[in-house]
Amino acid sequence: MSAGAVHHPIFARLFDRLVRSADPQQAEHRAALLAGLAGRVIEVGAGNGINFANYPAAVTEVVAVEPEAYLRQKAAEAAAAAPVPVTVVDGLADALPVADDSFDAAVSSLVLCSVADQSRALAEVMRVLKPGGELRFYEHVLAEDPKVARLQNRIEGVWRFCGGGCHPNRDTPGAIEAAGFRIERCRRFAFKPGPLMTVVEPHVIGVARRP
Repeated sequence: MSAGAVHHPIFARLFDRLVRSADPQQAEHRAALLAGLAGRVIEVGAGNGINFANYPAAVTEVVAVEPEAYLRQKAAEAAAAAPVPVTVVDGLADALPVADDSFDAAVSSLVLCSVADQSRALAEVMRVLKPGGELRFYEHVLAEDPKVARLQNRIEGVWRFCGGGCHPNRDTPGAIEAAGFRIERCRRFAFKPGPLMTVVEPHVIGVARRP
């Protein structure tokens, strides 16, 4: 796949509205996700740039990668008002348009559910992080409750079709560890971003590190 291959114009507009409407509830999660970051940061799948306002002053630069054109435009608008320098670029999670070993931290916020290949995307994050760099992740994931997990598995095909490629049933912490990261913190919690969204209620937020 090449940059620009992601095209979900209807879902992108719905996602933009949903994220903004849910943001008062998500503000605490986003603040926790980004707290303490410093240096150069790459945000993978930046969406509409909803995270930009929360980056701490110790961050010297954010490179925000977003392949969907409508969301990338919204992210560029958000970058103009960000408290730290943000550059928004086109690109895919499985082919990040940046050099090896060039970032102190990476941020994944509600994006690893929808990348085409989690293992390739996480390998790319590993590639661009400096040794000892950290991955901050905030994702909805496969439920620990077997009943909810069965529902997620049954609905996965329809949900992915309607939700811009979103998979409701991914074991993202497991994938992060399988990619070679060392998870230092991982908090599980329930958060329903909208009505009728029980299938994406299980969430995690945490920190993993490149060895």
